[in-house]
Amino acid sequence: MAKTNNNRLGRGLSALLKDEPNVVSASDKGAEKLVGNILDIDLKKIKTNPYQPRTNFDKNALEDLVKSIAVLGVIQPITVRKIESGYELISGERRFRASQIVGLESIPAYVRLANDQEMLEMALVENIQRQDLDAIEIALSYQRLLDEINLTQEQLSHRVGKDRTSISNYLRLLKLDPIIQTGIRDGMISMGHGRAIIAIDDLDLQLEIYERVISDNLSVRETENLIRSYKKPTANKTKKTDLPSEYKKAQMLISENIQSKVEIKRSQNGKGKIIIDFNSDQEFERLRKIFE
Repeated sequence: MAKTNNNRLGRGLSALLKDEPNVVSASDKGAEKLVGNILDIDLKKIKTNPYQPRTNFDKNALEDLVKSIAVLGVIQPITVRKIESGYELISGERRFRASQIVGLESIPAYVRLANDQEMLEMALVENIQRQDLDAIEIALSYQRLLDEINLTQEQLSHRVGKDRTSISNYLRLLKLDPIIQTGIRDGMISMGHGRAIIAIDDLDLQLEIYERVISDNLSVRETENLIRSYKKPTANKTKKTDLPSEYKKAQMLISENIQSKVEIKRSQNGKGKIIIDFNSDQEFERLRKIFE
């Protein structure tokens, strides 16, 4: 395709564009002319970011961006870092790809000077700020910042401008079965569904609930109710305790004396209740007169 006229960048942006100085590090002469300015950089000089945390690029969104750039040019500059052989992309890969498809020869860019660790951190933080990321992609970016940049959750909170509770909620999604994580990425279920399913430790049971959510088109609240129903029997079972021998003897003695079935329930803290069965109003009257 033909090169898009630079005038399409708009007067404001084209007026800010600077020539490329031959700078690699902050100590090089002319570095002050590079950092903080917008340069018009040859697309062939830009390499994609090897640390790119983004793995999914929506095809339709990319096509829409191609159409926009073909008419208006690149309105928002990409961000690159200077390397010996040219430039390396930090953020703006969709704009970079779309510009290649359109057939542009150059693209407006902010230039940074950074080492590999700073490069990864900038790419991850910039990626997290995007509005169109899925929850798993955000969670993976958070985890990489914690593991590869050695940040604490407190430091991560300051870097990305999110409170620690929000970060923890995203990170917990990575405990889900990989199939369920894929379901969140593909839009089969929401992050809310995923957060509800995390309450189940058993991965097989997680998948069973996940399949039920999809097949019955359950809302997040309905999913939470379903999970409660799974957990309830387990909770009741843990509270059940065997009666001490003296309680069992008393249960048998009372039952014999009143000639009706008796059940004694006792919790671990010593509280309990006595349940007496009756099958009719007449039997109730008989029992009532015993205790008068």
